[in-house]
Amino acid sequence: MKTNKIYLPDIVGKGYGTFWNFKGRYRVVKGSRASKKSKTTALWYIVNMMRYSEANTLVIRQTAATLKNSCFTELKWAIHRLQVDDFWKINVNPLELTYIPTGQKIYFRGLDDPLKVTSITVDVGVLCWMWIEEAYEINLESDFDTLDESIRGMTPKGLFKQITLTFNPWNEHHWLKARFFDVINDDILAITTDYRCNEWLDETDLRLFEDMKKHRPKRYQVAGLGNWGITEGMVFENWTVQDLTELIPTFANIYNGLDFGVDDPNALIRFDFEAGQKKIYVFDEFYEGHLTLDRLAEEVKKHIGNGFVTCDAAGKQNILDLTARGIRAIPAAKGPDSIKFGIQWLQGYDIIIHHKCKNFIKEISNYQWAKDKFGEPLDKPVDKDNHLLDALRYASEPLQFGASMSSARRL
Repeated sequence: MKTNKIYLPDIVGKGYGTFWNFKGRYRVVKGSRASKKSKTTALWYIVNMMRYSEANTLVIRQTAATLKNSCFTELKWAIHRLQVDDFWKINVNPLELTYIPTGQKIYFRGLDDPLKVTSITVDVGVLCWMWIEEAYEINLESDFDTLDESIRGMTPKGLFKQITLTFNPWNEHHWLKARFFDVINDDILAITTDYRCNEWLDETDLRLFEDMKKHRPKRYQVAGLGNWGITEGMVFENWTVQDLTELIPTFANIYNGLDFGVDDPNALIRFDFEAGQKKIYVFDEFYEGHLTLDRLAEEVKKHIGNGFVTCDAAGKQNILDLTARGIRAIPAAKGPDSIKFGIQWLQGYDIIIHHKCKNFIKEISNYQWAKDKFGEPLDKPVDKDNHLLDALRYASEPLQFGASMSSARRL
């Protein structure tokens, strides 16, 4: 195989010296856009897989389907940039990178298939390194604990176990902040990087950030400087994510809501209401667009069985069509100030979200109050990416208006 001599600092660049040399258990990098965090991490793994002959790496994202166009592509880029293509075998099905001289491997797995994550056996050496990209996608800290525990056992002399987490800044209430950034621990390196350490940005790239700094200062704090997501202006802060698997069979006061979609997704939400606990348990969702009425009815029936579902009243024909197909569909009352009133009612309860309701988590964590042209908050939310939230308001109408729980059913 042909070998080339390269000067590593010229390839990697500046700004990540401490990150590159740290050998503690956890390296955590929160970074802005264009901060080089993913590319630097990819370069590190290729260099050090070739340096440590018994090391193997597991690359993780929440969803397996996102790996090919993210981490896998970044690692292929790193191989090309380091001019070591002849030393690596690239396999697409399954996603896998093999260092040819030793047989060491870089594996790729998604948390949506947990059995595949915990059942990896390496042919050469030990599985000692893990890269979790877009770590904010992991909503449950217990899911991270499971991953953490999979990097265990004895390592050969000179080798070390390490988990690297990279992500864009997110809501400061995320468990990542408390776990890694709010503590002092010699086994943790938690850093924030931004575009200013990226010497390969051109003038147009830099102007984009300077314009953002001048005209959109709040966005600049997050997208430019990598600071935690701004929570100012969020509609809901009274929510948490949990694993509700064991609780779901006990739910007895279940309410269902449906927001119809044409170009937007059809959004079905289900929750259990516990008045005595002041809690709402959101435990199930369906979220998909461009469906025929037959297919939509099939999906609704699959989720709610013989239960009632409160639907967007604007879809009168859809409600009639679902009723004709055996769905107990009723229109939401809506009316003046129904959005404001529904939000106020929901703000009065703790909203506990099942960790599998990914689309609802995404909506509620980005739901903000609208602003006027002067940047002042208005008394209404931004009408965007709120389909499941609308469905939640519809579903809760019988409770908002003090009706009995006649529309609830046992699971």
